[in-house]
Amino acid sequence: MTPPIDRPGRRRRLVVLRHGLTDHNARGVWQGHLDSPLAEEGVAQAEAAVEAVASYRPDLVASSDLQRARDTALAVLRALPDQELRIDRRLREIHVGQWQGLEKSDMLTRFPDAGDLLAGREDFRRGGDGETYGELGDRMGEVVGELLEEIPDGGTLLVVTHGVSARVLTGDLLGLDRATSWGILAGLGNCHWAELGEYEDRWRLVGWNLRARFGEDAPGG
Repeated sequence: MTPPIDRPGRRRRLVVLRHGLTDHNARGVWQGHLDSPLAEEGVAQAEAAVEAVASYRPDLVASSDLQRARDTALAVLRALPDQELRIDRRLREIHVGQWQGLEKSDMLTRFPDAGDLLAGREDFRRGGDGETYGELGDRMGEVVGELLEEIPDGGTLLVVTHGVSARVLTGDLLGLDRATSWGILAGLGNCHWAELGEYEDRWRLVGWNLRARFGEDAPGG
């Protein structure tokens, strides 16, 4: 469900940051609720993003409890010494059930209908006994709705989460039905973020897949 907007005219900002790269990301492993650490490159991505993300001056920073998201959030908080990190397990990635820990090729071998299911518009339970996209959206909407109630007019909430979690949350806030948000929103890259702004009675997308310059994109090569 879409997080509530409690009164017209309120103008808050929401920044949704995906965690840095993990070795599982690099290998194409379905992580879900696996507690994967950041890879060396993921740590560097998080450090590169700190200045840009901290410049939003968030009033509240909340993160998934999984260490890849938590450590990304803690990197940002080093530039925000007056802030504390709010941890909430409801900000976790979608639970992918029996896909968890499998590389993509192995998953498609063991679950040959998965590719068609993922490409379609019908929601389904990931990995047979994991979550549906809708269930993920409901828990993301619940927690972000609660967090937004703490954000003052003109304030900013920073949420550090995961790729599919960011997609369903953004789509719900924009008023997209979930089949549409799954189909048209590209995934956030590692340590990329979305910016949403509240205008009167609705949320609008200000930026998607925003990123800091990193590696060969950075000044000086």
